[in-house]
Amino acid sequence: MEQRQIAASRVIAEPASRIFDVLADPAAHSLIDGSGTVRATKAPAGTRLALGARFPMSMKLRVPYGITNEVVEFEEGRLIAWRHFGGHRWRWQLEPVEDGTKVTETFDWSTSRSPVALEVMRVPARNRRAMEATLERLEAHLKG
Repeated sequence: MEQRQIAASRVIAEPASRIFDVLADPAAHSLIDGSGTVRATKAPAGTRLALGARFPMSMKLRVPYGITNEVVEFEEGRLIAWRHFGGHRWRWQLEPVEDGTKVTETFDWSTSRSPVALEVMRVPARNRRAMEATLERLEAHLKG
């Protein structure tokens, strides 16, 4: 089977726990999103994500829409991943390194309900650029 994952990584000079706190806070997702599609969370204030948590988001890709994600992978301080009804996943892995934390975001469409449609629409290529921008915004947000 063809590998259907792309990833972007960046070393951020912050402890993994601080970075993970941002990723586990759905209210912060619009602040760090490099795609320009994440608008806001509809989750209650103070929501912290954990395995099985469902969190609604306001999105915009040409037109506004709402989507509910579910956390499907979770290891406190190290790993968090979510998916929505389409089945594809956004995964974040944190690895302590000498200069801080290596942060890797992966778009995994191997579990998608329609992987070929995503490829035809060039979603993986757009997502690679967006992930690089997201990592840059995440670092800036942590410094801010």
